[in-house]
Amino acid sequence: MEQAKPLSWGPVTESSALSAVPSGARDAVLKFYFGPMDCGKSTLALQMNYNHGRQGRRGLMFTKHDRSGGPKITSRIGLGLEAIEVEDSLDLVRLVTAHDRIDYLICDEACFYTVEQIEQLADLVDEYGIDVYAFGLASDFRSVMFPAAQRLFELADEVCRLQVEVLCWCGRPGQLNARVVGGVLARTGEQVVIGDTDASPVRYQVLCRRHHRSGELGEGTPQPGSHQPL
Repeated sequence: MEQAKPLSWGPVTESSALSAVPSGARDAVLKFYFGPMDCGKSTLALQMNYNHGRQGRRGLMFTKHDRSGGPKITSRIGLGLEAIEVEDSLDLVRLVTAHDRIDYLICDEACFYTVEQIEQLADLVDEYGIDVYAFGLASDFRSVMFPAAQRLFELADEVCRLQVEVLCWCGRPGQLNARVVGGVLARTGEQVVIGDTDASPVRYQVLCRRHHRSGELGEGTPQPGSHQPL
């Protein structure tokens, strides 16, 4: 009786879901981290920059309309680093590719970038192999999505909602950012207005969906013309 022969495998000519990934072949990624105020977006951005830098990677940090009023990434817990201010006219591809080597980008307050600049971030990932980590709000004070944030939702390889125990005054999870002018919740106005500074009469407050719709800021009195809670 003929003895069974050991199986022999020919060379693998096609990749599959089970194929090993060759060393160094990882694609660059575009990731978007979003959430309301105080959920730790800028803190995470600074931490990620630190972690990548420790591994010898070279990166650039970008921001727009930071709470400090300057070209910095600052967190509400006191951390901060210098960053490049993203003006509407800034060509991110041209700026980044002018450097000898860039491995990653930290893009804070990305919700305030132009849609074209979000497209440029995707180009840097796909065409130049640069990892992009974007951080920002999803929606404005009316709970309407920022155009740049919407484009990030559409293009990002990964979208992560951050929620570090941000609470509404009622104790429910805070989901939305309200604009407060003169103690009254604003329903109309420019999409981007800088607040929460010593010189600004505008402040922002995180509310749950119910109280964002009703307009209650903690005093228990709905604002005129607002929705009543369901």
